[in-house]
Order: sequence, then C-alpha cells, then structure tokens
Amino acid sequence: MKAINAIRMGGVDVLPLIEGGKGVSVSTGISSGHWAAAGGAGTVSIVNADSYDAEGRRVPQVYHGRNRRERQQELIAYAINGGIAQAKIAHDLAGGRGRIHANILWEMGGAEDVITGVLEGAPGLIHGLTCGAGMPYRLSEIAARFGIHYYPIVSSARAFSALWKRSFHKNPDGLGGVVYEDPWRAGGHNGLSNTENPLNPEDPFPRVLALRQTMRGFGLHETPIIMAGGVWCLEEWEDWIDNPELGPIAFQFGTRPLLTQESPIPDAWKRRLLTLKKGDVFLNRFSPTGFYSSAVNNPFLLELQARSERQVAYSTEPVGEHTASYGVGARGRLVFMTEADREHVLLWEREGYTEAMRTPDSTLIFVAPEKAREILADQVACMGCLSECRFSNWSQRGPDYSNGHKADPRSFCIQKTLQAIAHAGPEGADAVMDNNLMFGGTNAWRFGTDPFYANGFVPTVGQLVDCILTGR
Repeated sequence: MKAINAIRMGGVDVLPLIEGGKGVSVSTGISSGHWAAAGGAGTVSIVNADSYDAEGRRVPQVYHGRNRRERQQELIAYAINGGIAQAKIAHDLAGGRGRIHANILWEMGGAEDVITGVLEGAPGLIHGLTCGAGMPYRLSEIAARFGIHYYPIVSSARAFSALWKRSFHKNPDGLGGVVYEDPWRAGGHNGLSNTENPLNPEDPFPRVLALRQTMRGFGLHETPIIMAGGVWCLEEWEDWIDNPELGPIAFQFGTRPLLTQESPIPDAWKRRLLTLKKGDVFLNRFSPTGFYSSAVNNPFLLELQARSERQVAYSTEPVGEHTASYGVGARGRLVFMTEADREHVLLWEREGYTEAMRTPDSTLIFVAPEKAREILADQVACMGCLSECRFSNWSQRGPDYSNGHKADPRSFCIQKTLQAIAHAGPEGADAVMDNNLMFGGTNAWRFGTDPFYANGFVPTVGQLVDCILTGR
C-alpha cells in the first residue's frame, strides 16, 4: 500500500484521516478526542450531544415546554450544553494532537443558535466546523466570526459552486476542506438529487474530479477534498492518493469508528454490526427530513415500509372510479375510494389494521390501534429538532410554526428513535436495536467479513487508525 502522508488542512499538517460526524450522542468527545490523538481529525457531533451534571451523570433530555416552540428552546439549550461538554472532553483527550472538528446539520432545529452557543462556550477547543444536510450558506460567515475553518458537506460540484458564489467566496482562507459525501454510500442522511437514481450508484471518481475542477476554477487548487461514504480500506483508494488530477485528498470514516472500544453506542449495536450481510443496509425515503437516508434493514424499517404499503388514495366526493364510500375516524366521515381499494382496506381491517390515518397526499394508511396512538402521541410531543419536519408538520420558519401541510403518519419522530437507540441499556437492548432507526453506511456489512474483526475483536481507536494506515 502507498505510504499515507500528512496533508495541510486547516492551517496544520494532519493525517488525511477524518472521523465522520454522527449525531445524537454517537460521535462524542471520547471517540473524537482519541481519533485526534492518533493524528487525524476527530469530529464531535453537536447535534443533541449528551451533557452531564456535577457528578458526571448524563442529563436526560426531558421536555417540559407547553408548546413546540418552548420545547425547541429547551432542545437548543440541551444541544449547546452537550456540545460544549463534548468539545472539552475531546480537547483534553487529544492532548494538542490532530484536529477537533464539530459537526452540525444545517437543517437541525435552531442550528445557528446551537453553533454559535457551542463556539462561544468552548473558545479555542474546536478547530473546524463541518456542516451539511442542506445548503449551509452562512457557514463561512460563522466560521470567520470565531476564527476557525469551515468544511461544507456537498454531494456534487454544482452544490459547492452555488455555495461558493453565494457566500463562501467572501471567506476563502477559512475554507479548510470540502467534504464530498457520496449520496449512495454514506450512512445517515444523503444528498441525492431528484435526477439521481437511488438504485443506481455512480462512480465517485468522476464526481469528485468534477468537484476539483470546479474548485480550481475558483483558485482552490490546494484545498483538500475529503472523500466520505464507502471508505473502508485505503488500499481500495490507492488510485486517488497522490493523484495530480484530484489534488490533495483526505478520507472520512463514518461507519468504521462505530465499532471501537471508545465508541459510545450500546454493546448490542456493536454485536449487531458484526452480523450484517451484504444488502442489510439500504437507502430509504421514510425520514421526516425528506432526504434519503442509509440505515440497517430491521423491523423498524420493515414496519414503516408495510405502513406505506397499506395505503389507498381517496377523495372527499365521489369522482371517477372513486365511488366506494368509507367512514374515517370515530365520526365516520365519508371519503371515497375505488372498489378495489376498499377490498384491500377490508382485508387489512381483518388483519387488525383498523385505524385509518390521513396523509398530506390525499391518501389513507391503515395501522393497528396501538400504532395509531403512538404516532399521534409522538406528533403531539414534537420538540422541533428539525427546521422542518414532515412527520409532525413543524416548521421553525412558518408564522404559526407549521409547514402548512397535514402531519405525515408514514414517517416517524427521528429525535425519539435516535435517542432511544444511542442510550439503550443492557436490558432489552436487542429489542431496542430491532425497533429503532440504526444508521449505517452501505459498507457496514463488511464488519462481519473483515479479518480485522475476527472472533468479535473490537479495536481501540488507535488500533483502527493503525490498521487503516498500514493495511494490516
């Protein structure tokens, strides 16, 4: 394998190995601090990170606000306190080595308040700000205010060009690198456009080359591109290393750091990773963000899939083939559907899916009564964790904090499920893994086939970085 040499990034020389940020208490100060101590750039997630009381106990994120707006203010305060706590832990563990980056989602609820609150509360502890999930056009301005570098996450040259022309050109020296997150291979939420087929992955090389060519047009010849998504072994990327066409390249590892001794995810999650098979991780469109996301295919996703399959179109008046009447809800308000769809509905009702729930698309889905109660309770308990949420119809930009559409019962409360899976205790942990969203890159199945993890071996972060560098 080619020698892996340090590159210039964020004003210093570091190993071209970046820990990918994973929100809601997964990329913590412990994991990122150890990654930085190994010579790379560790990434603290400031998306609802854990904070601690004076005795070092985790502070549960419980909401008392009377409405969504009040609860969002509580969420922002939790995120700021947690981000500061994790940044301090990472800084202490890094011991002055490597870099500490903070990762934020631009479409997180109160994102700008969280970013500024954490940077104000942790001065000098964070060296770079990584941001994606949307078009973070104010990222360069915020980074300039605090004197740190910024690392936008994009999935195409076109997206970076738009960001550069709109705002990034005002702070060119602060651009530490550009993260190309492959929309087919990366874990979590991905930036697939409407013109891209989620079932037809494209070769990342031409896409990254197009990004470099665009950057060179803006004079960014030596600004690193960070390849994210699908990176497992650097031997598989040797054609990219020291390639004059691509220029300086670094590699981001998001999925592999899940399975380390310092990783905070529950042991049941780590065990599950070792059992995955090829095809067990796939892109789905159930997220309340509207983005595709990459997650492990478990009963949680299967239930969402089945929920959408038990779906029929309806009209409020008999129109065309919609002549079969059906009473919805306790009051039995009549809607109209096709005769064939009513036959499906009667079958679903016999199977126990007796509750009809309206969607924003003039369709009904059919669920069991207990699932309907859970969906409604989660929608009511919304705490504004996203800038806009399809599941609850929340919008922090709307005059009445609504996106103007019906809440969508085909989705789920993402804050609830990610908090549950990240903090599962040993009792009933396997059930928690089954019934919550388990993000992962499409290469996550390789844990079970890579000899490095033979006999259930779980490395330290240092051992993982050494493995990546040496190819052992």
